[in-house]
Amino acid sequence: MDFLLNPNVAYLFLLGGVLMAMLALATPGTGFFEVGALFCIALAGYGIYNLPFNWWALALIFLSVAPFIYSIQKPKREVYLGISIVVLVVGSIFLFPNQTGGPGVNLFVAFIASILVAGFLWLAVGKSIQAAQIRPAHDLDSLVGQIGEAKTKVLDEGSVQVA
Repeated sequence: MDFLLNPNVAYLFLLGGVLMAMLALATPGTGFFEVGALFCIALAGYGIYNLPFNWWALALIFLSVAPFIYSIQKPKREVYLGISIVVLVVGSIFLFPNQTGGPGVNLFVAFIASILVAGFLWLAVGKSIQAAQIRPAHDLDSLVGQIGEAKTKVLDEGSVQVA
């Protein structure tokens, strides 16, 4: 378990856990993202517990959830999704300090991981929001009030052709 005490490993587990938690909020009910988030955050929590960390950076990570939730509620809120991603990235990079007070995470690892997470969140959440807003093609409520033709006897069961 010593590898979990490396700030880079703990950083990647934390970033992965928060990413999966945000995806679980955007697409609830799958179970996969929820379990993955729990597993990654538990492993990152072990590193956070045993490594020195900045409280303000941890608070930023938790605060990044608020604009994220606001952005997935209604369309045209992409700015809040962007704010959430930036706050998450800044908080996670500065979570583990080095001896001089700067980020303890390798900046190359942080840059690559941040770009990948930010891009994936932007695309995946954007597409999830678009998919949630599309009216389903099989929406039976749209048929109420339409004029159709009975193809069989319609009493308790039967078929009607509409449009």
